[in-house]
Amino acid sequence: MAVASPVSPAQRTSPHASPLALWHLLSLDAPTIASLWIWFIASANHLRLPTVSVVAMFLAVWMLYAADRLLDARFIGATANGDLEARHYFHNRHRRAFLAGIMTASITLAILLPRLEAAAIHLYLILGGLLAGYFILIHATSSAHRLPKEIAVGLFFAAATFIPTVARRPELRISLLPLAILFAALCSLNCLFIYAWEHNTPPYSSQPAHALTRFALRTLSPLTLALIVLSAATSVLDRQVPWPIACAIAASAASLLLLHHRRHQAARLTLRSLADLALTTPLLLLPFLHQ
Repeated sequence: MAVASPVSPAQRTSPHASPLALWHLLSLDAPTIASLWIWFIASANHLRLPTVSVVAMFLAVWMLYAADRLLDARFIGATANGDLEARHYFHNRHRRAFLAGIMTASITLAILLPRLEAAAIHLYLILGGLLAGYFILIHATSSAHRLPKEIAVGLFFAAATFIPTVARRPELRISLLPLAILFAALCSLNCLFIYAWEHNTPPYSSQPAHALTRFALRTLSPLTLALIVLSAATSVLDRQVPWPIACAIAASAASLLLLHHRRHQAARLTLRSLADLALTTPLLLLPFLHQ
């Protein structure tokens, strides 16, 4: 089985990581983006989420990503560990601290759950059940590499960010569905770009990826351009959806495409961190939320 070229020791355990790199290494990138987007989606629909909802989202996503990277890191020392990256070595190096953090976050989340809306908890339980099944497939079965992981991550991430809004405004489920699909595509593209950058061999060679993933990797630029056009068109033509959300999706997709074309000008860890930073475009649209 072909694997990607090994990560250099400097990349694995760099003691002088930048704040941007630490944001990624500490698994703070995904929860930051998730919290930002649930607040942004709600605000764009004239909803004010309670702080507890945003904090609970941050904790839940951080726990999930930290646990996932710790589970991946258990393969360190094996003969075929080319798919492991700096984040995995960092989590393995600080395993005890991350385990203590996960335990603390679990207790805090349990305290916060009774303060969340029942409808949101119900939807999250359904999503959590599906995610738990997928999590088991990834880490406990030999056929996990056949699953389109990058595609699934986009779907789960997008669903989680839209739940707080649709739980409070069920009548928005249909009108927000196009935006949820576009955001899922953006999240999947984020994962696909990162996959392409972190593998030195061509994505269409012998990488153990799902056929849909291999197709997407071969057509990353056209797919991203299509997402930009669809998002821009949605913001203009569909008056039922909040245009700031569609514009933020288009801006993030454009940022990912720009990074892709300049990928050889940055270190791999920096590029990985910038890919997640590209999803913070809602910050640029804050002045338009209440207009």
